[in-house]
Amino acid sequence: MSYKYNNVLDIVSCASYSELSHVSLPLMVSTVSAGFPSPAEGSIDKVLDLNELLIRQPTSTFFVRVKGDSMRDAGILDGDLIVVERGERPKSNDIVLAIVEGEFTVKRWVKHSGRLTLQAENPAYPSIQLHEHIDWEVWGVVRYAIHSCTGRPVDEG
Repeated sequence: MSYKYNNVLDIVSCASYSELSHVSLPLMVSTVSAGFPSPAEGSIDKVLDLNELLIRQPTSTFFVRVKGDSMRDAGILDGDLIVVERGERPKSNDIVLAIVEGEFTVKRWVKHSGRLTLQAENPAYPSIQLHEHIDWEVWGVVRYAIHSCTGRPVDEG
């Protein structure tokens, strides 16, 4: 049986934590309505460092650019950067970066009744049943997806 995974383009960065710059940005303490507008409070009294927010284990975290739309219903879109953390066993329903038959793929890790499945989050793609006759390895758990709201790739702003 042959599968075409082809939804991970490249590993963008494997920088160690000490190489990452620290930039603290203002954080509004009030929430923002995504429905009806609410009066602006103008209350910014915290700072947020994205490295501290996104990177739990600096020495085992890296970024990967996604290619394809097999995970679109999980909010991971073509061109997004995903933050992947190695060194932790995935739990059922985690999204993982895996190598299957020598190709990288991003899928949902599903364990049900003793069976392991890498599940696409787009009905146009098949799930991958994992068993001893398939060469596979989980490289890490996807912690975050970063995507642009402008329609341009993340690195183009």
